[in-house]
Amino acid sequence: MSLIVQKFGGTSVATSEKIMAAARKAIRAQQQGHQVVMVVSAMGKQTDALVDLARQIIDEPPAREMDMLLSTGEQVSVALMAMAICALGGKAVSLTGAQIGIKTDSSHTKARIQSISTDRMRKHLDDGNIVIAAGFQGVDEEFNITTLGRGGSDTTAVALAAVLRADSCEIYTDVDGVFTTDPRLVPSARKMDRVSHDEMLELASLGAGVMHSRSIEFGMKFGVPIHVRNSASFSDDPGTVIGPAPESSDRAVSGCALTKNEARISLSGVPDKPGTMHRIFSRLAKVNVAVDMIVQNVGAGGRADIAFTVMEADLQQTLKTVGEAADELGGEVTHDANLSKVSVVGLGMATQTGVADRMFRALADAKVNIHAITTSQIKISCLVPRSVGAEALRAVHDEFELEKEPGSRASFGNGGRAAERPSPVDVVSRLQRMEDLTIDDIRLDQTQGRVTISQLPDRPGIAAEIFEAVAAENLLVDMIVQGAGRDGVATLSFTVPRDSVPAAVAVAEAASKRLGCGPVTSDPATAILSVFGVGIRTHVGVGSRMFKALSEAGINVEMINTSEVRVNVVVGADRGEAGLAALRTAFADVMG
Repeated sequence: MSLIVQKFGGTSVATSEKIMAAARKAIRAQQQGHQVVMVVSAMGKQTDALVDLARQIIDEPPAREMDMLLSTGEQVSVALMAMAICALGGKAVSLTGAQIGIKTDSSHTKARIQSISTDRMRKHLDDGNIVIAAGFQGVDEEFNITTLGRGGSDTTAVALAAVLRADSCEIYTDVDGVFTTDPRLVPSARKMDRVSHDEMLELASLGAGVMHSRSIEFGMKFGVPIHVRNSASFSDDPGTVIGPAPESSDRAVSGCALTKNEARISLSGVPDKPGTMHRIFSRLAKVNVAVDMIVQNVGAGGRADIAFTVMEADLQQTLKTVGEAADELGGEVTHDANLSKVSVVGLGMATQTGVADRMFRALADAKVNIHAITTSQIKISCLVPRSVGAEALRAVHDEFELEKEPGSRASFGNGGRAAERPSPVDVVSRLQRMEDLTIDDIRLDQTQGRVTISQLPDRPGIAAEIFEAVAAENLLVDMIVQGAGRDGVATLSFTVPRDSVPAAVAVAEAASKRLGCGPVTSDPATAILSVFGVGIRTHVGVGSRMFKALSEAGINVEMINTSEVRVNVVVGADRGEAGLAALRTAFADVMG
């Protein structure tokens, strides 16, 4: 018998009428021959009300007690849902995370799942019950109640689908599916029929609120097909399917997103030598701050500038921690809390050129100034003033015509299910410590060279002019890193194939002359070390471990850029093999 996991978010169970409607969907699925597990969130704004109530008592509630409090919201919902199913003539049993056997670590308010027992759920399902599981919660080794963080019911649902080998995981919410961007900000945004796990992971981490990013990590790791549907719809419209393939094979960009509340911390004039990055980011890992964009450009005169972003809520803790590191290293710490990040995402970027220059031109035409740039194989992110964030999002959405249906479609196969799912034996072995860091690969690329332009004026259109000139010469660009420098000027570096370095230097020098900046420097041969793994950004110790390994090997990091699934560092060409060996040793215990 097939098995379906259905997840209903807070807005989908906000009233007794909505609870009854959700119960009917579950009963209908059971009547169609499926075993059904429902994952339910707290009703409506109940979690917010509980948070507010706690803060009326104490300004900074203890994390353990917050978990105890917030978990009650889901307990109310599962009991009511079981009652609704019984009222409709069905058979149901409600279970808390602890009763199911969802074991987590002890990181209160943001715990990670370590294992899930299926015995109790299987027994209830075999007895003809619809199992109603409380989302968002589990229990640690000391039987303390833990919660998975806001949006964690998505993670519960996909995790249960993984351990139960469910045929599908249906996420019912108050929207019709996954859109090319936030339709509240861009009215022309279009619902996608499907989106790849890779793209959705980037979009979720960038602020697309439909799905919790950790739930997409599970989907990628365990091959879980995820269907996002509107709970108010009575049709069988699948909404959007999240799986292994993109919506279209001919589009470089599938979607775009705006992360509204970014804060940037800059360290100017720190020593440009091995160990500097480790001393900074190991401190941040210890206080559990998740770093987003990391921008380090090529140093000069033995000093380097490093910038990175965090969510604005983490700014004060970050400033305190980074200030301690700066006291040891020297250098100046500055910050800007009035920033947003606009990003474009698409699997097609890996094989198609011209995305960067089009994005930069769209922002320039909208008179949006770019404060920092990072790229990955399937994403380009630009840090922009928060006051023009929505305008920037609309500009890039229009540029790539995302409101239009794709012209051709990739073959998805298997009715929207993942083409390959891990075998039962693989799943059992991998489900132990489910959310622990898993590194899929570590690679060395020795085919690239670097070009750097210094003293760039800080005004709209600069990046567009440079990369339009690069595109005109048909030069293939890999990494792009731009960070805010000192005194109102910036440094921009990019990598190209080694045999293209002379042509890229000529383009950069011509652009530098027109713009009145420079000098232009280059390295005809660099080494790019890349660490790949699902959810690298959410595991705060990855960067620290990388930088420690390279530091202990006496290897200096020249450039960095990051994404959800990859961290790239540029080192000297003669240190590439040594760096590869150091990283493989450092991550040997978590290699998949």
